[in-house]
Amino acid sequence: MTIRWYPGHMGKAQEKMAEAIRKIDVIVEVLDARLPLSSSNCQLEEMRRNKPCIKILNKSDLADPTITKLWVRYFEQQAGVSALPLSARLHADAKQLIKLCKSTVPHRGRPGWPLRVMVFGIPNTGKSTLINTLAGKCIAKVGDKPAITTCGQQIDLKNGIVLSDTPGILWPNMDDQGVAYRLATSGAIGASALDYTCVGLFAAEYMMGRYPELLKVRYKLAELPEAPTEMLQLIGRRLGCLMAGGEIDVHRAAEAFLRELRAGKIGRISLEEPGQVIDSSISDGEAGPE
Repeated sequence: MTIRWYPGHMGKAQEKMAEAIRKIDVIVEVLDARLPLSSSNCQLEEMRRNKPCIKILNKSDLADPTITKLWVRYFEQQAGVSALPLSARLHADAKQLIKLCKSTVPHRGRPGWPLRVMVFGIPNTGKSTLINTLAGKCIAKVGDKPAITTCGQQIDLKNGIVLSDTPGILWPNMDDQGVAYRLATSGAIGASALDYTCVGLFAAEYMMGRYPELLKVRYKLAELPEAPTEMLQLIGRRLGCLMAGGEIDVHRAAEAFLRELRAGKIGRISLEEPGQVIDSSISDGEAGPE
């Protein structure tokens, strides 16, 4: 199955955001620490020009810590870029971001000269959660479905910083299906645009190759099967995804498996790492080789 997803509000929002960036001091891009490259917007570099950018590796508590360190090093080699792994729900982590923003643009953040920060991110990376944590109250809508935020707003944090919230932006060109399937695995793409069985097979194949021991422990397996289809069958049986007659409901098994993966119940994983070659050869009904 080829994944295509680009909600209509995003194109218009992206145009407005490109204009608003001119009045911004610091850009904060919220990424999913499990797939920082796939969850970044490929058009941001062009839009931000020479504005300083802080890459937030959110959900770092769900990501493979060794790989996250490699991503921090990768991003900080780029001009004008800092990287900070955190969990958007934690106030202590949010304070680290405030401190980093102020140190990045030290001449702003005083009366009459607020530090203007734009928070940016594709759907479901935790952008709204981070804004609410920074503000200390529920300002931005939060949900477990992508594309919850559909309009921007400004928030005065009363500490010298003014935030500009933006809708979750996903770039329109998703020709790289390796990236699309990673995003779907993480939950960044709407359910209406994907086939759970196809995405489940993709995720099962990746986990079997990269984190086999985590699968064995979670699903109490002595050995892993050879094929991802068999893996989903086993997972479905372990999770009780059965139809009449005891047959495995593979669609339900894939959906349950992805929920567990996204919630970190299988363990801390990363879906990509710096220098990785992303294979886009994903055919309908099959998981793409990793």
